[in-house]
Amino acid sequence: MKIVVLVKYVPEPTATWKFAPDLTLDRGAVEGRLSELDEYAVEQAARLQEAGTASEVVFLTVGPAKAVDGLRKALAIGGDSAVHVTDAAMHGSDALATSLVLAKALEKTGFDLVLTGMASTDAEMSVVPSMVADRLGINQATFAGALSVEGGTVSIKRDSEGAVLEVSTALPAIVSITDTNPEARYPAFKAIMASKKKPVTTYSLADLGVDASSVGLAAAAVKVTSVTPTPARTAGTIVPDEGEGGAQLAEFLSSRGFV
Repeated sequence: MKIVVLVKYVPEPTATWKFAPDLTLDRGAVEGRLSELDEYAVEQAARLQEAGTASEVVFLTVGPAKAVDGLRKALAIGGDSAVHVTDAAMHGSDALATSLVLAKALEKTGFDLVLTGMASTDAEMSVVPSMVADRLGINQATFAGALSVEGGTVSIKRDSEGAVLEVSTALPAIVSITDTNPEARYPAFKAIMASKKKPVTTYSLADLGVDASSVGLAAAAVKVTSVTPTPARTAGTIVPDEGEGGAQLAEFLSSRGFV
């Protein structure tokens, strides 16, 4: 069974994000990393391969040149190879365009099972797995808290309010993995060095047969029109309690519509 894991190179959550003149994130000015939520999918794929369930594990990303660093991090955890789709025309692409490119790349690489994180840590939309499944016409099982594969069937457990749902579907399929799965292992130095020798194939949009006019900022369904820094936090109001603290608190909450 061939597993392809979709991963994303995202800005460091703790970094100060900067924006380009076109109001897209200036990724070149912000340090990045492999999305933490994608690491759960990477670890799940590595475990399936170690158990003999997967014969091959490939990591796939779409992003700028620096996104290869995210692929190397994934390859240090496990897997055999990686695919990097990079093209200047992708700048400013939305989720719809990204799902198109990922679907075309998956058609080129081939797969039996596609794993993803539950969301990226920058956009946090959780929609790309379903979009890719729809474009490929394959089954999907999202928000898997646990996963198993037997024969041609993948089964997951999904936590919901008050119940655990068990869902099974036939392969080929795409499954998104939640952060209730085992955390990614910390790669040993030997694994990190070995990852540098694993092959990474680079594709452009032309290699995938994707028209550049269907991606990028001009084709995006949603555009940012303004960016405003978060206002600085102001000091709170201190009310000395001289026997009327409760009444003052109730008045405060009532004046703001909380009670």
